[in-house]
Amino acid sequence: MWSRFSWRMLFAGAVVLLAVGILGWKEFFGVDISDLEVVVVHPQEYVQHVAISGDVVAAQTSDLGFAQSGRIAHVYALVGERVRAGQRIAEIDNNDLRAQLLQKQAALESAQANLSQLQEGTRPEEIAVTRAQIASDQSALQQANQGVLNAIQTAYTVSDDAVRNKLDQVFLNPTTANIDLVFVTTQSELSNTLKTSRITTERMLERWQEEIGSLSASQDLAVIEAHAQTNLAAVMQLLTNANAALNTAVASGATSVSTIASYVATVATARSNINSATASLSSAIATAQASAAQLAKDQKTLALQLAGSTPQAIAQAQANVAAARADVAAMEAQIAKTQIIAPFDGVITRMDVRRGEIVSPNTPEISLQGEGVFEIETYIPELSIAAVQVGDFASTTLDAYGADVSFDAQVLRIDPAKTERDGVATYKTTLVFLSRDERIRSGMTANVAIQTTRIPQAMVIPSGAVFTQNGVSAVQILEGKTVRTREVTIAGAALGNVAVLSGLKEGDQVVLSPHY
Repeated sequence: MWSRFSWRMLFAGAVVLLAVGILGWKEFFGVDISDLEVVVVHPQEYVQHVAISGDVVAAQTSDLGFAQSGRIAHVYALVGERVRAGQRIAEIDNNDLRAQLLQKQAALESAQANLSQLQEGTRPEEIAVTRAQIASDQSALQQANQGVLNAIQTAYTVSDDAVRNKLDQVFLNPTTANIDLVFVTTQSELSNTLKTSRITTERMLERWQEEIGSLSASQDLAVIEAHAQTNLAAVMQLLTNANAALNTAVASGATSVSTIASYVATVATARSNINSATASLSSAIATAQASAAQLAKDQKTLALQLAGSTPQAIAQAQANVAAARADVAAMEAQIAKTQIIAPFDGVITRMDVRRGEIVSPNTPEISLQGEGVFEIETYIPELSIAAVQVGDFASTTLDAYGADVSFDAQVLRIDPAKTERDGVATYKTTLVFLSRDERIRSGMTANVAIQTTRIPQAMVIPSGAVFTQNGVSAVQILEGKTVRTREVTIAGAALGNVAVLSGLKEGDQVVLSPHY
């Protein structure tokens, strides 16, 4: 008797034999191939591309502006004009700076000449020239000091006239304790201040008169200059107070509106005279100080000449040259801030400055586009970026010229960090055109095909014909009426065509839609 287990074993064996029989029939007796699509393979070049669009940009662009404010004096280029690196494009008024630069350059030349003289040794003729210059400096200083004395005396005269002749018209008993105003003012405190200041000014004028009575151009004028400037300031303050009081004056029987107006005019004249005297005194003092400085400088030069060319003297002269050169460099830097200089060769694409306009600092006014080879900026999706490498070549077309006009390019750089664009992770990739072409312009849309893989001789088949069996890539081959499975080695992307590196030979018929 057969057991239930024996019957089960017999049934399983029958199933296995049936399956083997069917496979054997397909393997050895063929299958129905009428519904199979095949491709006959031949060796050919395999090229894989990553297609993407991008924008043409200039390899170099720059927005230029002035480093300081000012009025545009010159514009040296127009939009569309080519400029060279270092060329001036625009400039604001800098005549005062150029004048100062000339002074600094002259000082530098003087310092350099002095150093050369020390290094070469001082000749008697040079010492004689320096002595003559010192004599001239002393004469100039004496004249300048005399000018200061004259200015101080004039300042006193103007102050005396302003107070005792012009201002005293508004006072009663101006030099006594019973001083009062000839007009009525609504500001009693201002009136009291004015009367007190007038009495104080009287004593100041008396001391000032005594001081200038014994002046001479040979004495130290520093203290007297300071006193004169202080006195002028006191007189000006007095006149200012008087003007303020007159502005609050009320017409009365003794002082009519026209009389008050005449007082205001008289005080205004006095103030103008004091201002002129103050300016003249300041100018005279500045001239004297400059003359004294020149004399001290020439005296120092003579001392160096007489002392001989010691190492210390030469070192000092070298330091003077360095300082003068630094002054020139600093002034040149100041002038550079008033100019816009082209940082590289290029074309002016924007010009927002006009002669006579006022410009603000650090405001982009001019755009410069590099004249060299253009670049392409594109963003490659994460799924494709792994196949792209720096140095890969690309074929590019521009929408402006159609698909029939191609331009060669090459991958220049790939950003290491991703960029989100419309929710898609991409990597900014920059390509450079391999040659300069006048047809290429910034802003054009570029269609780029980056060549990522190139195999000169390979069996190229659609990627859909490849499947995985036991972890190995394979295809199905039609041999007569028999379909056989063959392992292959492939290269290329999962989409599109792939290159079969091994496992196929020329003439093989590969099944396009394998059954496995």
